[in-house]
Amino acid sequence: MNIFAPLRLKQIPLRLAAGAAAILAGCTTTPPPPVPVPAPPPPPAPVVVAPPVAVPSYVSNAITPRAYRQDAASHLYERNLQRVYRGKMPPLLYAVGVLQVEVDGMGLVTSTSWMRAPNHAPEVIAEIERTVRLAAPYPAPVRMGRVTYTDTWLWHKSGLFQLDTLTEGQF
Repeated sequence: MNIFAPLRLKQIPLRLAAGAAAILAGCTTTPPPPVPVPAPPPPPAPVVVAPPVAVPSYVSNAITPRAYRQDAASHLYERNLQRVYRGKMPPLLYAVGVLQVEVDGMGLVTSTSWMRAPNHAPEVIAEIERTVRLAAPYPAPVRMGRVTYTDTWLWHKSGLFQLDTLTEGQF
């Protein structure tokens, strides 16, 4: 018999405990490393929008202010279709005004002046001037370089208008 045999029997519980500890140690998990949070995307680059350049939508080949008035009136109607009075206007209008408009070679309005202002309706004066300026650029008067034309505004109490150049008449 071996003299170390009793010793080995005493080591069995130690060896079992060590084995159990090794098995248990293998069962524990270490927490996974934290998942890196992606950085937020950089903000988009600012969009720089150039101001609109006034470019005439078309040119006018008119050689007189009277001929240009037809092109300008058509242009104003195109820009204000929903505000144009359709049909013959009633005999009594809310306002009638005669306005001179100066247009440069690019079709931009350089000035306006009233020959006959509807002074009883200052809101109409302001609205007509605003409408004229917002309609720019007008057809470029290429054959005249610049032009000053005159048109008569016929204003209905509803806020709709006709220009004398393109009027459908009155009752």
